Amino acid sequence: MQLYKKFLVQSEFSSLEDFLKNFKIKVPERFNFAYDVVDEYAITEPDKIAIVWTNDKGEYLEFSYSKLKEMTDATASYFQQLGIGYGDKVMLILKRRYEFWFALIALHKLGAVAIPATHLLTDKDIIYRCNAATIKAIVAVGDELVLDHVNKAIPDCPSVEKLISIGPIVPTGWDNFKAGIEHAPRFVKPDMSVKNSDLMFLYFTSGTTGNPKMVAHDFTYPLGHIVTAVFWQNVEENGRHLTLADTGWAKAVWGKIYGQMLAGCSVFVYDHQKFTPAELLEVISKYKVTSFCAPPTVFRFLIREDLSAYDLSALKYCTTAGEALNPKVFETFFEQTGIKLMEAFGQTETTVLVGTFPWMQPKPGSMGIPSPAYEVRLVRPDGTPCDEGEQGEIVVKADENPPVGLFKGYYRDPQLTGECWYDGWYHTGDIAWKDEDGYFWFVGRADDVIKSSGYRIGPFEVESALMTHPAVVECAVTGVPDELRGQVVKATIVLAKGYEPSQKLASEIQEHVKKVTAPYKYPRIIEFVEALPKTISGKIRRVEIRKNDDQKNVD
Repeated sequence: MQLYKKFLVQSEFSSLEDFLKNFKIKVPERFNFAYDVVDEYAITEPDKIAIVWTNDKGEYLEFSYSKLKEMTDATASYFQQLGIGYGDKVMLILKRRYEFWFALIALHKLGAVAIPATHLLTDKDIIYRCNAATIKAIVAVGDELVLDHVNKAIPDCPSVEKLISIGPIVPTGWDNFKAGIEHAPRFVKPDMSVKNSDLMFLYFTSGTTGNPKMVAHDFTYPLGHIVTAVFWQNVEENGRHLTLADTGWAKAVWGKIYGQMLAGCSVFVYDHQKFTPAELLEVISKYKVTSFCAPPTVFRFLIREDLSAYDLSALKYCTTAGEALNPKVFETFFEQTGIKLMEAFGQTETTVLVGTFPWMQPKPGSMGIPSPAYEVRLVRPDGTPCDEGEQGEIVVKADENPPVGLFKGYYRDPQLTGECWYDGWYHTGDIAWKDEDGYFWFVGRADDVIKSSGYRIGPFEVESALMTHPAVVECAVTGVPDELRGQVVKATIVLAKGYEPSQKLASEIQEHVKKVTAPYKYPRIIEFVEALPKTISGKIRRVEIRKNDDQKNVD
């Protein structure tokens, strides 16, 4: 059974044209993923596998839907005993532990608000989040460093009433998650009326400036991921889908729960401490993963391995997003596996906005075409539509009936919401252009676009060209003020092992970029650094590079 079909007006599509014309989500009057998907499968197909979990220590577990219902009921009952209920905010710092799914689905059953968070948070980060969202409880992995940061933060977090550790370490003052669910009484569904519009999720998304924004999603949000899993990732019923993501980031709910379960596909979880290409390939081979999603960086590492040494016969479909996909990576992976990498674009605020869907021929580096779940346009600064080939901002129609999957706004920040959501459109702040076939090509954030000698240059495309040089392991492209040209392109580069900074290497990289992309885009300034400034979520802080450059000019 594939439950997503009951939530679509039309569930089968014969062509791309049919999909684009007739796709429409049918939203029930009240929808709760925990009851309407997880518990529904537990009733109709109790032995169907929901989650397959393994780790880098060789441990292996499978959870059928009947078992998942049992565990999430126990977790929900345990949370009730701790006083957690409707509307309460609970932070989950659980890495890739299977307890994340228990806790998340239990919170849905209670009508509580889940706030997934990365284990990389410092005590300062935790203090900000707890106070900004009025968090009531924290459920954390029993990791010494994580627990230490939380303990240091708590004196400055007056709203936090409960600390819960899943182990192995359970410090004094913390509740024991494992013991709690073992001894929890039988779960009684709370007498409440959770509305579709109620807050279900808060994600703190790290911007490149200012404090992280609180992205609010309601209880219909999981339905928006039907497109993500079924029509972008192309998951199989009873297959095994692996998305490489920590549960602290929104990419986890894109690829590790909602759409996949709605499609009847098992969520495959590889719980590991350090990314090792060979070990990942061994896992994909050994456990017969059928579909796989990861950033282009991961595929760049995978093609350096001897893929013929692994049995990848079960793997049928691969998707990627998050950065530019280099054509060489696409071609090499296709040559070795026969699989074409399918790209897409979206934000923490959305589900898939633009994607390469199964009926389409991918164009390496292109995000694809707009999803039929949204009305997406490219517009000029004055709001008028862009012409073919013209760069513009990606905007989404969001009038009196916002599309399913679009966020509700930035929690407790109407000013910030109003700055990007006005006149019936959500302004993503991302710049792209459209080719003659309607495919979108990412340029960069609006604030990052470089204007040099009348040209608009996106850092993304220059970075993509730079990354094809073997000496470049990581880079950031920014604009530097120039009296003659307005701005010139600067590349800040982290070198690969075996390369040393030199003017000769800088010149070689410049010539390389001229050959790979349009000559006017090449970086006139190159700076070699040990590391790039980044946000907690790993986004490059170009604003900090520009700020440092401005300071140098002042000095």
